[in-house]
Amino acid sequence: MNDFVSQTFYNNTIGEWAIALVIIVASVIIAKLVYFIISRVVKKYTSRSKSKLDDLIVDMVEEPIVFAIIIAGVWYGLNFLNLNDWWENFIGKVYYILIIFNIAWMLSRLFDALVDEYLKPLVDKSDSDLDDQLLPIARKGIKVTVWVIALIVGLNNAGYDIGALIAGLGIGGLALAMAAKDSVANLFGGFTIFTDKPFTIHDRIKADGFDGTVEEIGIRSTRLKTLDGRIVTIPNALFASESIENVSSENRRKIPIDLGLTYDTTPEAMQKAMDVLQEIAKNNKSVDPVGIVTAFTAFGDSAMNIRFIYYIIKGEDIYATMSAINMEILKKFNENKFDFAFPSQTIYTVKGS
Repeated sequence: MNDFVSQTFYNNTIGEWAIALVIIVASVIIAKLVYFIISRVVKKYTSRSKSKLDDLIVDMVEEPIVFAIIIAGVWYGLNFLNLNDWWENFIGKVYYILIIFNIAWMLSRLFDALVDEYLKPLVDKSDSDLDDQLLPIARKGIKVTVWVIALIVGLNNAGYDIGALIAGLGIGGLALAMAAKDSVANLFGGFTIFTDKPFTIHDRIKADGFDGTVEEIGIRSTRLKTLDGRIVTIPNALFASESIENVSSENRRKIPIDLGLTYDTTPEAMQKAMDVLQEIAKNNKSVDPVGIVTAFTAFGDSAMNIRFIYYIIKGEDIYATMSAINMEILKKFNENKFDFAFPSQTIYTVKGS
C-alpha cells in the first residue's frame, strides 16, 4: 500500500494527488455547509428584523461567498502539489481573475437588488416619465462599468500589461468604429428619443409595421409589446429615420362609417335616418358630443350613401363602444324600417319586333 501511495506521477506522489483532491472536495462540502447555514439560520434571523436591507444583502452575497470558498479550496489544493513554474503562474493568474470577477458578480447582484427594492418603486410612483426611461440606461451603464473595472483590475493583478492592451485597442479603434457603425446609429437614435420625445414608456405606437405598447427604451433598442402580447425589439436607429405614429397622443378616436339606404327611401326618411344617427352618438357616454357628423354624401350605384363620423373619448373601450353604436344603429334602423342597400343590378331586355 505504501509503495502504491509513494508512486510518482507528474512530480507528485499518488498520496499528494489524493490530499489535493480531498482539499478540493472538502472546500465544496464546506461551501455547501455555509450555504445551508446562511439559508436556514442567517436568513431566519434577518427575517425577524424590520429592515429589508439585511435580507437583501444576505440573499445577494450567499452565492458569491460559496463560490469564493470553492475557489479558495481549489487554489489551496493545487498549491499543495509540486507544479512547474508555468502551471503555478497560470493558476495564480486564473485565481486572481476569478476572485475579482466574483467580487464584481456580488456587487452587480447587490446593486440590482437595491434598485428593484428601493429605487424602482420610487420611479414608478413619480409622475414624470423621464426617470422611467433613464433608470434602465443608468442601471445597465453602472453594471457595465463594474464589469469593465473588474476586467481591468483582474487582468492587471494577473500580470498583464493593461497599458499595452489599451494601446492595442486604440490601434484597432478605427476598424471597431467601422464595424460598430450600426451601434453608433442606434445610440444616436436613442438620443433622439430622449430629446425629441416622439413617445415615452407605456405609449402605444406604430413603427416598422408593428403596433404595440412601449415597454422599455434602451441605449441600443426599444422594446414593444404588440397587441398579440409578443415582445418586439426595434433598433433605435429606425426612430431617427422613419415615421412613427404615436397612437396614445390622440385625444379621441375618430370612427367613420358609411351606410347605404335603398333608392326607395324618401327624403323625409333620409333626414330621419341622419337624425337617428346623431341621437345614437349623443346618447352614448363614451362618445364625444362635439364633432359628430352625419351627411348625405352620394348617390351610389346601388344605394344612397350616408357618412356618419363620431369620436370615442380617450380612455374608453374602443371596441366595446363601436359594438354598442353598431348594435344601436341596427336596432333603430329596423324599428324605423330603413332598408340597408346591397350591391344590385337591374337589367332591362327589349324584345325584337
